[in-house]
This record gives sequence, structure tokens and C-alpha cells, in this order.
Amino acid sequence: MKVLDNIVLNFSQEGLLALNIVIALVMFGVALDIKWQHFIDIIRRPKAVIAGALSQFILLPAVTFLLVLAVKPTPTVALGMILVAACPGGNISNFMSSLAKGNTALSVSLTAVSTSAALIMTPLNFTFWGKLYLNYYAATDAGSYLAPIEIELLQVVQTVVILLGLPVLAGLLFNQYLPKITQKITQPFRKISILIFITYVIVLLSANFDHFIRHIHHVFIIVLIHNALALSTGFSMASAFGLTRADRRSVTIETGIQNSGLALVLIFNPKIFPPELQLGGMAFIAAWWGVWHIVSGLVLTSLWSRKSLIETKGL
Repeated sequence: MKVLDNIVLNFSQEGLLALNIVIALVMFGVALDIKWQHFIDIIRRPKAVIAGALSQFILLPAVTFLLVLAVKPTPTVALGMILVAACPGGNISNFMSSLAKGNTALSVSLTAVSTSAALIMTPLNFTFWGKLYLNYYAATDAGSYLAPIEIELLQVVQTVVILLGLPVLAGLLFNQYLPKITQKITQPFRKISILIFITYVIVLLSANFDHFIRHIHHVFIIVLIHNALALSTGFSMASAFGLTRADRRSVTIETGIQNSGLALVLIFNPKIFPPELQLGGMAFIAAWWGVWHIVSGLVLTSLWSRKSLIETKGL
């Protein structure tokens, strides 16, 4: 069961710098679609946003932890699952919400909230559930492998603030003071940044192709189950709050589309996880999630886009 934990990935410091730049560009593109008005709208209609935030930052990490205990993956795969669940919504959630005939305005508001809250909630969730996992397995045979891993809250906070806070603030200010330029560049910039990120993930996987092919059957099944659980978590929370069908779709997509790029940056940050720990399992989970959530999201939006909100029962 520990085979994934012994993988040494082909990834350099130059690769980490490039990944940081890619994620910063992606988050800047996300912020171009966010206006200060979205935060005001949240105050006026908080129920849907509260449902989305609870689903994203409370229920999903907790359910992920239970899934880890049930599935019993390798230690680093488990930590990778916890880290992905702790990240905010992905950068394509608004686009998919629109395709699914969801509430696009709500989706943008949820993105604004999750991206802002992630500055605090992502480090808190990962350190809390990650340490709980480490403590849980401290007395098992996995304990000897996990012993060197120490999750430092302040280091995670620092990294998240730099990767999310600064690009998002820059995007908000750009939107506010250069609205005409923002309107022209938002869609092409977001498409290009997403394409660059997907290309980067493919390059990362191809550089470690032998490892990836050897273990994809393990990673594929785990990510498939985890992603399906994330989508179900969002839909269940939205249903429990009695949201409209359009709102339920947006909350579902926002919860199921995670910012796995942020997870990759944290995994390859030597100040958080020293390279000698050989956390290949974490990286494969985050990288494959970045591919798979696009596939599952497009399948779901395709099904929903063919059904009118009036005819669709419960969905």
C-alpha cells in the first residue's frame, strides 16, 4: 500500500517558480470577474452563499477525512485528498455554472467568498485535518513514515496569501480602476490562463510518465470517488438549505471544482514539505484532480444544460 509514497518526482525549483507564476495568472484572471458589488450582494442574499461556504470549507473537508479513514489509501495520497478538499473552488466553476444553466451571479459570488476565505480557511482546514490524520495513524505502521511530516500553519498561510491574496487584490483593483480594459481582456485572459495551467499539468505528468502510468489505476479511482463525493456534498448542502434548482447547480459545481493548482504549489513548496519526504502520492492526486474535475464537470453540465429548470425534478 505504500508504493505511491516512495515516488521521487522529476520536478525542479525552476518548475516550482513556473507553477507559482501560472497559478498567480490564473487567480488574477479569476479576480477580473469579481467586483466589490458581489460582496455587497452577499449581504443582501446570504442564504445561498452560506450554503456554499459551509459546503466548501466545513462539510467537504470533514467528509474527505471520513473517506480517507474508510478507503485507507497510502499516507501521502490521504494528505493529498485532504489538501485538495481544503482548497477553494477552481477557476472554471463560473464557466461551468453558466453552461449548466445555474445561477452564474451566485457562482461568481461564491468564487469571491471562497477565494477570499481561503486565505484563512485553506491553511486552517489542511493543518487541522492533516494533523488529525497524522495523529490518528501515529500508532500504526504508517506512523514511522509520517513522523517527519510537520504541517506548519504559518508557512501555509504565507504561501496561500502570496498565491491567492496578491493576485486577487490586483485583479479587483484592475477591475475597479480599468473597467473598460477589464471587460475586453477578462474572457480571453481566463481562457488562456486555464489553457496554460492544463498544459502545465500535462507536462508535469508527462515528465513523470512512468510513475503516472504505473499508478494511474489507483489515483484514477480515488479521485473519481472523491470528486463524486464533493459534487454530492455541494448538492446535498444546497438541498438542505432549500435553494432553487439554479442555485443548487451553482453550489454543486463550486464544491466539486477545486483549485488543485494551489494544492500543487503547496505540495512542491520545500518550506512546507521538504523534497526528501517523497510526496509523490500527494502530487499525483492534485494533478489528476486538475484533469478529472474538468471531465466530470463537463459531463454534469452537459446533462443539466439539456434540461430546463422547470422540467428538471430536484436537479
